[in-house]
Amino acid sequence: MQISKTEYMMFLKHPAWLWLKKYDKYKLPQPDADLQALFDMGHEFEKYPEQLFPGAIRLGFDSYQAYMDLPRRTSQALEGGAKTIFQGRFEGDNITCIIDVLDRVNDSEFDLYEIKATTRTKPEHEYDLAFQLIVLESAGIKVRKILVIHVNNQYVRDGEINFKELSTTTDVTEIVRERVGETKGNIKNALSVLGQSECPDISPRHVTMGALNEWLDIYKILVGGIDKYSIYNLISPGAKRIGELEDLGIKLIKDIPEDFKISAKQQLQVEAVKSGKQYIDKEGIAGFLKNLKYPLYFLDYETFSGLVPPFDGMRPYQNVPFQYSLHILESPQAELKHAGYLHFENTNPGKPLIEQLKNDIGDSGSIIVWNQGFEKGCNKTLAGIFPEYEDFLLALNERIEDLMIPFSRGMFADKDFFGSASIKSVMPVLVPGLSYGALEIQGGGTASRTWMKTIFENENTDKRDEIFNDLIEYCKMDTLAMVKILERLEKEINKSL
Repeated sequence: MQISKTEYMMFLKHPAWLWLKKYDKYKLPQPDADLQALFDMGHEFEKYPEQLFPGAIRLGFDSYQAYMDLPRRTSQALEGGAKTIFQGRFEGDNITCIIDVLDRVNDSEFDLYEIKATTRTKPEHEYDLAFQLIVLESAGIKVRKILVIHVNNQYVRDGEINFKELSTTTDVTEIVRERVGETKGNIKNALSVLGQSECPDISPRHVTMGALNEWLDIYKILVGGIDKYSIYNLISPGAKRIGELEDLGIKLIKDIPEDFKISAKQQLQVEAVKSGKQYIDKEGIAGFLKNLKYPLYFLDYETFSGLVPPFDGMRPYQNVPFQYSLHILESPQAELKHAGYLHFENTNPGKPLIEQLKNDIGDSGSIIVWNQGFEKGCNKTLAGIFPEYEDFLLALNERIEDLMIPFSRGMFADKDFFGSASIKSVMPVLVPGLSYGALEIQGGGTASRTWMKTIFENENTDKRDEIFNDLIEYCKMDTLAMVKILERLEKEINKSL
């Protein structure tokens, strides 16, 4: 039985993940659209650092047969004197890996490079590379240095992409070598798991490498029928805390003892579940509402971002708005109005969006958003790209009020928020008449990907108008939800007057 690098990383996340991958893979869900987008982004980035190695030989595979033949082709390339190879495959004792870059530095030594679409090195990169190092040395390859090529998030595009500036390299040789002993032990344990006839314990308590949310999704599929108020739906539970609750025989949130140590956010959720009633801090909410000044502008941005900046002045992974929705309430009794902007062309949307926003939004009154860090961050990003609008954009930030605060600070709690203060958790409870369910686009990630594919990749040409309408309706729902949630808060406060 042979373990690949990908399978080894699955084992580190949860031993049962590896076993299921080998023996019952159909129980594992396919990557969702968000995860697939991350994979695609990584593949997109690879072509830029690879330009740092002119004349390299790309190997790789496009079929099972080609995969099985890859070790032979890799050996053939190295024996033929190749200076650098991409996507070569090596085999050791029951382990195998495909490397990103192997660069010959002299007759007997190579440097090993891993290409990562992150802005810094991470601990999982060290474990990944330690596994590769063991495979390479088992195959008789002497490795001098081990390095990670990752994204330089300070790079600012100016004309054609400068592949040398887009990426940066970090030497991780020392820390990776320190991981070798631990990794050899992990490999032994992984092979032992594969020798078992039954799947290891699937409890989330065994999760490591920051993979708890991923595994919880898998766990709920494997177990089925989990009560929606189970301990596995505690907000940010942590693998250790789950294990402690399991050891106490606790399955439901309502049964968590008062003296059990949990976070403040979790405590609010537990209390809401136990009471079954909404908790409303009317004094705190009234204080929040006092800060609002008419006219009220309910603002929501939809943004795009990419590893490779598509336009001058942009940096990797910057969130740049391509759309906004703006509901406007001039006074408490006024008729609700709506304005908005959606960019339709393959050009930088920033400037025309700002110009339209200047026309739509007045110079006084509160600007209501959900999660102010995001909208304020977008305004700062736009101000950096278009400094001529800096005064206008930063003035908007001074007027922003965050409607999420009454929920994130526990002024309003409900068991069916499940400890979350996101608008998609709050809206169904407070405004059950509104729903994203009937919309073609139901999330910001989908909105961003759909717009980018339609605009940048010229996809969906036969249904552009339909897609643009879907984008408008989705963004409009976000701001309308804020209007209705504010109405509900005001209603709760007025009950006590």
